[in-house]
Amino acid sequence: MSTYRFEALVAPRAIALVGLEAGPEGLAEAALTNLRRGGFPGPIHCLGSDAAAGQIPRFADLPEAPDLVILATPAGAIPGQIAEAGLRGAASAVILTPDVSDAICEAARAEARHHGLRLLGPGSIGLSVPGAHLDASLLARAPKAGDLALVSQSGTVAAGIVEWAARRDVGFSAVLSLGIACDIDVADCLDHFAADIRTRAILLSLDAVVDAHKFMSAARAAARAKPVVVLRAGRHRAPARHAATHTGALARPDTVYEAAFRRAGLLAVESLDAMFSAVETLGRQRPFPGHRLAILGNGRGIGALAADRLADRGGTLAAAGTLGNPVDLGVAAGPEAYAAALAPLLADPGNDAVLAVHVPTARSDGTEVAGAIADTVTRIRRNGARKKPVFAVTIGEEAEAVGRLAAAGIPRFSTEDAAVEGFLHLVRYREAQDDLMRTPDSLPRDFSPDIEAARAVVARAVAQGQTWLDPVAVADLLAAYRIDSVPLTLAPDIDAAATAAWPIIAQGGAVALKVVSPDIVHKSDIGGVRLDLTSEADVRLAAADILSRARRLAPEARITGFAVQPMIRRGKQRELIAGLAEDPTFGPVVVFGRGGTAVEVIDDRALGLPPLDLRLASELIDRTRVARRLAAYRDVPAVNRHAVALVLVKLAQLAADCPEVRELDINPLLADETGALALDARVMVGAETAAGRRPRGAYHPRFAIRPYPVEWERTLHLRGETITVRPVRPEDEALFLTFFQSVSAEDLRLRFFAPVRDFNHAFLAKLTQLDYARAIAFVAIDAATGVMLGAVRLHADANHESGEYAILIHGDRKGTGLGHALMSLMIDWARVEGLSRVEGTVLRENRAMLAVCRQLGFAVRPDKEDGAVVKVSLAL
Repeated sequence: MSTYRFEALVAPRAIALVGLEAGPEGLAEAALTNLRRGGFPGPIHCLGSDAAAGQIPRFADLPEAPDLVILATPAGAIPGQIAEAGLRGAASAVILTPDVSDAICEAARAEARHHGLRLLGPGSIGLSVPGAHLDASLLARAPKAGDLALVSQSGTVAAGIVEWAARRDVGFSAVLSLGIACDIDVADCLDHFAADIRTRAILLSLDAVVDAHKFMSAARAAARAKPVVVLRAGRHRAPARHAATHTGALARPDTVYEAAFRRAGLLAVESLDAMFSAVETLGRQRPFPGHRLAILGNGRGIGALAADRLADRGGTLAAAGTLGNPVDLGVAAGPEAYAAALAPLLADPGNDAVLAVHVPTARSDGTEVAGAIADTVTRIRRNGARKKPVFAVTIGEEAEAVGRLAAAGIPRFSTEDAAVEGFLHLVRYREAQDDLMRTPDSLPRDFSPDIEAARAVVARAVAQGQTWLDPVAVADLLAAYRIDSVPLTLAPDIDAAATAAWPIIAQGGAVALKVVSPDIVHKSDIGGVRLDLTSEADVRLAAADILSRARRLAPEARITGFAVQPMIRRGKQRELIAGLAEDPTFGPVVVFGRGGTAVEVIDDRALGLPPLDLRLASELIDRTRVARRLAAYRDVPAVNRHAVALVLVKLAQLAADCPEVRELDINPLLADETGALALDARVMVGAETAAGRRPRGAYHPRFAIRPYPVEWERTLHLRGETITVRPVRPEDEALFLTFFQSVSAEDLRLRFFAPVRDFNHAFLAKLTQLDYARAIAFVAIDAATGVMLGAVRLHADANHESGEYAILIHGDRKGTGLGHALMSLMIDWARVEGLSRVEGTVLRENRAMLAVCRQLGFAVRPDKEDGAVVKVSLAL
């Protein structure tokens, strides 16, 4: 439902309240008190039997349809009340009643959907919109008006944040408590507040995400529009199931959520203090390039504390200039000393931001120093210098000092710890935004996995009821994706193992022998691996010992034989781990880190949500400690990082192509300057069952982020030319730039309704970096030359009911039928996605486009507000 009728919830004209007579725990009375205290300007109708108190018996008797209904009735009465409210024309309802069963929730949802009514709750403590004088909540105090939207799954956390904010003079555009969220959820709120002009930033307090597809799509869209800060409770809750592989064990729920938030461009924090520290910083300082901090203070100790905290949190201290870093002004430093030191720091290209710390002393007044800092920054910025970020720490609560810093747009903190956190929040937020807008590297042109072979391997195992692929099947699966692995021979018994080992030994090599069993996942746990075997006798003895240990330590395990492989000398190779794990919420995740038998103890790993490109894979590598060991040191050459990143991309693609793969573990993945080699691997499979609602479109049902829709690639034959039509990819930025540079100014004006001259990265990124869950763009390319000929795009609204299209064809290809073909393909996509209509705005003078629209059945009507354009729409 998304933002459907959301305005009725947050800006109602009339309210109805139910539950004053029989509601639980006086909730209705508390809500009524808050409504009156907040000064709601519209009518408040109380339903009940006390006519003397002005109560109205039934919804049908109300003098008007309420935009908002507040329900605090016994749980069993909720579905009936929703039905009556819906019949009267109510648009939204807040259910305050706690402890509502799943059955009643489902009944209430069904009634609400039937009448087009939105629900907040049950178990919500309501909502407050201070700017509209609406306090339909159970909050102890009315939030102050401001420009932060707070969305919280927990009512108590929401109340705590409001209390915290009141003591710090922080205001809100809205506060919403979701409760059980049987209808309105976090994604709906993100969609609404991302477009709300009264909201500067969105604060989320989450416990769990239910619909990962919907959440990720809404979060990515919101993060492109404004800062979104998220605080998740229960981060260290134990996982619901035991993982079978190393990668599964490393993919703990908290790390998966962290990866999801990062991929969505959200700024994740760990406490209320950190949340408002981020808000304070983002509110007064825009994101900036760079990450090097210069520190200025009136004492060596306070500067050192700030520098230590920066290092502890992974920040970067700028190189020491002529004054050093941190700069120590001395305990007696006053306003003149701060002004004199601050000016050269702001002009120094060797740092990207400045932190000024002041501790009041008998010889140094805090208010005067704050004024000097504010005046210096204001003067330098007024003179046209680059607006380098400045952060201030003033120990104490002098109102005048705080006010002067705020007036200069300088974030102020009460401790050096909070200031460093604020600085790093801004750095990380800018990095997240860069991630959303950066152009990825292209995959090698010759990478074309044998998808059918891979699916055949997996399908055979599933059909035979296998949980684990045997070693040969694992090798075949890796080979289908061109992931190099060590050659392997499967031997059913001791004699066969010795026979398989002999050719390797005869050439002076050594053999690795491993037990093969569908019931033994970690072979080393039972001593099921023997290395450096150099004779047939050694192989026979090792095989017998492995069997003996397996029968003793895992008597129920089925032993199907041995895997015989040539020994790989590690030498200067690094042991890594790479694989796939399955998260119950976000689906498949890619895992990378330091490998070996102690991988879980070392716990050096990073996670990423597929699909991945080479840029995302490289960043995944960078987030691990082992990344530093991939560089060259002493006589050890650097690892071919590109090869390692490519393995991660291939695994992400494998997850998309083979949904039956549940976990995949390559440990170790050996890497050196020549590439990457899978030394050992295991793969767990299961029959494909999509939990919950299958997302629209034909793609992996458990991916949280919809991957590139390869099924929409087409080949057209128009007037003797072969034209490739495919969905737009992020790496198409250069293709679009060349195209725009070749298109006439008149064609650009007809497409964008105004002259376009600046095709910068941000402009092109918006056209090429798509959320395929909300938008599609098809690009037409001459198959012979690779030249772009045109493109069409469609962006669905937040309710996924209608989509707005735009199209641009090169002037040389007009009249060839290309525009008609692209429009037809776009309409097909809209139908598959379940949209109700396609809409567009066309310049009245663009007769060619209007002719195509009429051919395709679009209705054409004048725009009442702008005579230069017409509106076109096609009902689907």
